[in-house]
Amino acid sequence: MSSSVDVSDRTKRRLEQLQAAVEEATGREVSQRELLDRLVGEGYDSKAAFVASFRDAGESDSDDWEGLSEDERDAFLAGTSDWGVETSEDEIDRTLYGK
Repeated sequence: MSSSVDVSDRTKRRLEQLQAAVEEATGREVSQRELLDRLVGEGYDSKAAFVASFRDAGESDSDDWEGLSEDERDAFLAGTSDWGVETSEDEIDRTLYGK
């Protein structure tokens, strides 16, 4: 039986990152189906803890942003440079918003 499940972009990205980590650590290719089978299996085997994780999470944590990783922050900041000029908030507002 084959079916599909719509997942958020964030979940898809995280699944791909997990897949890459498993492949790097094990040296073998792993399909996303294998990952999902294993994740669901582990959740099923630990039903009480899995159900409790929903109780503890409140309404919905699916939209909570976890922030950037240290590598992502470093990559972002690598594109910046200090021109040695102090810029005030008013100057920034004038430049961005014409105020």
